[in-house]
Amino acid sequence: MERSNERPATSPGEPPKPPPGADRPPTIRGVAARAGVSKSLVSLVLQGSPRVSDAKRQAVLAAIDELGYRPNAAARSLVARRTDTVGVLLDDMRNPWFADVLDGLNSLLHAHGLRMVMADGRLDRRTGREFARTFQELRVDGLVAVGTLPDTAGLAEVAERLPTVIAGDHGPRLPRADTVANDDEHGARLATEHLIGLGHRRIAHLAGRGPVGALRRRGFEAAMGAHGLAAYAVVEGGDGTEEGGYRAAVRLLGPARGVRRPTAILAFNDLAAVGALSAAGELGLDVPADLSLVGYDNTSLARIRHLWLDSVDNASHEVGRRAARCLLDRMAHPDAPADHQRVTPSLEVRGSTAPPRKDAGEGAGGAS
Repeated sequence: MERSNERPATSPGEPPKPPPGADRPPTIRGVAARAGVSKSLVSLVLQGSPRVSDAKRQAVLAAIDELGYRPNAAARSLVARRTDTVGVLLDDMRNPWFADVLDGLNSLLHAHGLRMVMADGRLDRRTGREFARTFQELRVDGLVAVGTLPDTAGLAEVAERLPTVIAGDHGPRLPRADTVANDDEHGARLATEHLIGLGHRRIAHLAGRGPVGALRRRGFEAAMGAHGLAAYAVVEGGDGTEEGGYRAAVRLLGPARGVRRPTAILAFNDLAAVGALSAAGELGLDVPADLSLVGYDNTSLARIRHLWLDSVDNASHEVGRRAARCLLDRMAHPDAPADHQRVTPSLEVRGSTAPPRKDAGEGAGGAS
């Protein structure tokens, strides 16, 4: 008997080697071969076309399941001329307010098969990147701009080419861009009325920037004026950050103010309120016994147990959900007139406000 000179394909005990190409991902050609149909018919099934018989559709779906085939998203987008992605531009990802807006936004977009691609406007400004060009290169199907963005020219450029929605800000007003925002003036009035109702007269406002900052300041001043307290209203500029809130509160509450320091503060947002809380603690002031404090946005910061801040709830989740609805409608009807929606806020009272001390000089006639 002659011995073969061929070596065995595997050593004893080793698993057999897979045939060439077995480790490659399944292709549409393989699905077509398994189902006994053409590649074009497989494509029609993937697109949900009604022009395919039930029998062949089931054969294709069975082949996809058996082979574990996953359609190539890039190739599918070329055919459908859409990517099923939405660009989301955030003013500053450091602010926890955006998390609630994104949650409301994503809940509806995801339900319609859309994915979010996010960019931080603050970082783009630092690096000099043009977000308009970036999102156009990514071929997103629409854009949601969240928060106050300084580059209104870039936003206008995008809105000319893509369905665009502005969430959480009141401008700019663009012909084909919808806006969904909180009624910021009303929210600030709610908070100021609450403090006045507790008996405070010397009330300060840590102001913010942009259209939202202007509206919240207007609401504060309107409430103070309506109660004859305009002369006792103090506005201290800030930037909406914790550090900015801290520095502004130090200026308001420092020893130089003496007995005329404010007994209550309405902050532009929760971040600034946390900074003010730190300043009060360093100056030996108890919140709320010596100083009442109200934030804005009702973020997760306000709900931290050892902070437990009163805060204006601007319905951020609802703002995000409505923005998603507007974008879906805008994608379906790109030439429709712009829609501008306002969401009504409410005040969440927790543990950072109380009536002023009797020795604080707060009387029915105003501040001393």
